[in-house]
Amino acid sequence: MFRRDPVKQALARVSAVLDVDARPLLGLTRSVFRRGGVLAVSRGAQTVTVPLGGVDAGGLFELASVTKPFTAALAGALVEAGRLDWSAPLSSLGGPLRRLPAHLTPLALATHTAGLPMHPARAVVTVFTRFHDPYGGMAAADVIASARRWSGLGGAQVTRSPRFAYSNLGVGLLALALAHAAGEEASAAGYGRALCGWVTGPLGLGVTLTPGGAVVRPTGLLGGPNVTGFGPLAGAGGLFGTATDLLVFGEMRQAAPPTQVLRPPGLPRHIGGVTPGWMVSGARGSGPDGEVRWHDGLARGTRTGLGFNLSSGAVVTVLARGTDSPLGVRGAVPALLLSLLGAGGDRL
Repeated sequence: MFRRDPVKQALARVSAVLDVDARPLLGLTRSVFRRGGVLAVSRGAQTVTVPLGGVDAGGLFELASVTKPFTAALAGALVEAGRLDWSAPLSSLGGPLRRLPAHLTPLALATHTAGLPMHPARAVVTVFTRFHDPYGGMAAADVIASARRWSGLGGAQVTRSPRFAYSNLGVGLLALALAHAAGEEASAAGYGRALCGWVTGPLGLGVTLTPGGAVVRPTGLLGGPNVTGFGPLAGAGGLFGTATDLLVFGEMRQAAPPTQVLRPPGLPRHIGGVTPGWMVSGARGSGPDGEVRWHDGLARGTRTGLGFNLSSGAVVTVLARGTDSPLGVRGAVPALLLSLLGAGGDRL
């Protein structure tokens, strides 16, 4: 007897939940999951989680930059509690943050409009010397000092129309500030405790900086089965979690009141705007504010994606082993994510 194609079966199940025809995405889905992973979707009361390539449905993945929406959620919780103001300088929090320039605000850092670079300057070297842990040789004080130096050298300036410049340094700095605002030490560990106390704990999520179980081992062209370390920039990419964790978190964010969408210059063409923790893309037929909120992540040998459609209620998460195939589609994970959410992935 012929063996049924597991990818075709997965797309059939996903189509039923999302009320779309996902069959045209067969080739793209094969590319994403060629080394295994988990595809999970929900809409209303319907949920489906599909493991592929021998990966367990409850497998624990490194989330890479899908950490950033969690960091933004922590900021939002602290704002609601009166411990933080989106527009107030981080320096107003005092302590180790007191010497930061006034334009470094939670909103600017969470939307990548603070003018900070992608990485601290030393990462130009450590990306080669510490391939799987490029920020591991830094302390929290080094992150704060790096942000201050970039600002003082003109690397980050106050402007009336701040540009979009994606920054691990900026979100990592924000996470340290959030730990301090929550009454914790301004460190990666302090961020982890604050996140657990304010976000993941109340939701009953297993998302953590220190996974207790076996992690789905990454695989890539340039390295073995080592996970990627983020050191003191843990709030930019250091979390671990399962597909179910991401679905629950996405459903919670999808049900929350939408936050203001910013449209700074410098956005890539497939991104219509940005809001704390999320990229914004327009769904087919949507209004100018767009309807899809999403983020993807790329570690040394793992790719991740999470997003939701405000109109349809769809939530989609993609957890995949391996990097983009050199012979396949570049940006395959965000392309699949956006296509399933109704925003199309053809502009990537």
